[in-house]
Amino acid sequence: MAFVQLSNIHLAFGARDLIKQATLTLQEGSRAALTGPNGAGKTTLMKIAAGMLKPDLGDIAITRGARIRYLPQTNVVLGQGTILQEAEGAFAHVEALLVRQEEVGRDLQDKSLEERQTARLVDEFDEIGKAVEASGYFRRRERIMEVLTGLGFSSGDLDRKTGELSGGWQMRLALAKILLEDPDIMLLDEPTNYLDLEARTWLEGFLAEYQGGVLLVSHDRYFLDVTIKEVYELFSGKLSRYPGSYSAYEYRRSKELEAIFEAWERQQEEIQKIEEFVRRFRYKESKAAQVQSRIKMLKKIVPIEIPEGMKKIHFKFPPAPRSGKITVKIENLGKSYGSLRVIDNLDLEIERGKKIAFVGPNGAGKSTLMRIIAGVDSSYEGTMALGSGVEVGYFAQDSAEKMSSQRTVEEEAESVCPNDLVPKIRNMLGAFLFRGDDVEKPISILSGGERSRLALLKMLLHPANLLVLDEPTNHLDLTSKDVLLDALRAFEGTVLFVSHDRGFIEELADLVLELEAGSTPRLYYGNYLYYLEKKKSLDESYGEGLGVEQWTKADAKAEDAPKSLSWEEEKARKGFGRSNGPPCELFRRREGEKNTSLLGRG
Repeated sequence: MAFVQLSNIHLAFGARDLIKQATLTLQEGSRAALTGPNGAGKTTLMKIAAGMLKPDLGDIAITRGARIRYLPQTNVVLGQGTILQEAEGAFAHVEALLVRQEEVGRDLQDKSLEERQTARLVDEFDEIGKAVEASGYFRRRERIMEVLTGLGFSSGDLDRKTGELSGGWQMRLALAKILLEDPDIMLLDEPTNYLDLEARTWLEGFLAEYQGGVLLVSHDRYFLDVTIKEVYELFSGKLSRYPGSYSAYEYRRSKELEAIFEAWERQQEEIQKIEEFVRRFRYKESKAAQVQSRIKMLKKIVPIEIPEGMKKIHFKFPPAPRSGKITVKIENLGKSYGSLRVIDNLDLEIERGKKIAFVGPNGAGKSTLMRIIAGVDSSYEGTMALGSGVEVGYFAQDSAEKMSSQRTVEEEAESVCPNDLVPKIRNMLGAFLFRGDDVEKPISILSGGERSRLALLKMLLHPANLLVLDEPTNHLDLTSKDVLLDALRAFEGTVLFVSHDRGFIEELADLVLELEAGSTPRLYYGNYLYYLEKKKSLDESYGEGLGVEQWTKADAKAEDAPKSLSWEEEKARKGFGRSNGPPCELFRRREGEKNTSLLGRG
């Protein structure tokens, strides 16, 4: 059985001990998450396990011949060929085995071999054959299409040059290569960063079938909960193991952190008392001995340190300005990109206070519809009107490019911060991963992820009652996502959002709008779990040959029977769409159903 074992690993950067006596074991079937605050050394530890960095002290044991593959967060190096050629490169180790098998076959033709030598060569020949067969090499085209399609590529992409791909799609291709190679151990550093919901769901299924060991870093709580069985936490240089799911780790760790916070507060009180005594009596001769004693006590205290990422941070939006009951009204909306029709004849009314998730595959028109509602895209057919008193706050990935490069992070945030929130600006910056000296960084040197986080915070600081958020959870760690989620749940205005974080959607959305290019939009009056259940039921109905419109009306009538309202009357009462035809299919939760989530929260 292949394994990698790190024992008592120690690594220092200058005077700082980044990793202290860390011990970790990965083997076949391992499903482990590596977590900890930003800057704790997670990526460094992964690189040590991958053999890319040498520790200062400690031992590394790896099974002979074990194949360990590491996926970095960014900056992967690909070849200059096509996507298909790059994917086929995952089988290079198998082709090397076939070359060796041919050599063994020629050696076996030597009549002068002793019986023992012949037996050894025959065994090697057979073992290579089994390894090649198990690798899927002889059906590699099928496997390549399965993995690439699962990660969002289409069959028409195979002949595209890798240089044409954006950074995100290059990361997807790099992940595909590792999955196709089927190594003994995979070290995946934030593999979900550039994956949409469909690709993440597919990867969950892939990992469930994968026989090797996995060590994951991810900021997607749901993804971790369904894929891992143990958690390694790197905290203040020490690595601790927690068996069980990620949620189980969080619960147990929260109790431990409460004790740490309490001990820290007691220590701070003790330090303050001692320092106060020293200040009061430093120059009083009769107290000189006691003062010196207190100074010695201070020097002996080992300070309890709480990393910035573990500090509790709360954030509230500025009060949402009051608006009319209807915040957005859309009629006969259509949008095309050349011959591609992404939105067709959409009618929709959105009521104040709703929190609606836009879901659907890439290219379905989610971002397009958001740009139209935000007033950024005016090139469409039909009408889109905002309700009375509606103020829009819009976040998109390119929001980061509109900031002044001459300001620091703190100055940029303060430029839009309401006066009553200015004293709390550092805490809010900390919630979005700008801590310590980071707030003094000039905008010009920020990474793309840092710019996106700052742009999101700026948008949230601006008083608005309709938030349009296109993937706001990208580049946020779990702590920051929780801060954002709590703030959005308490927000009294309307929220329209796209996110690839399933747990975030489950916790926030009370309605789901499903979009798919070329198909009728579907509006689900329930949370994400309700959407998944109803969608599954609908897909099964398709299998029975029941038409979409026919099934929709029958379902709506059955669910709303106690109200004695027709499907059209109920639709009109809810204020979604017009009464002269179905603009989008409607699905409602039965009265009395609980708004539960898959993770048992919400």
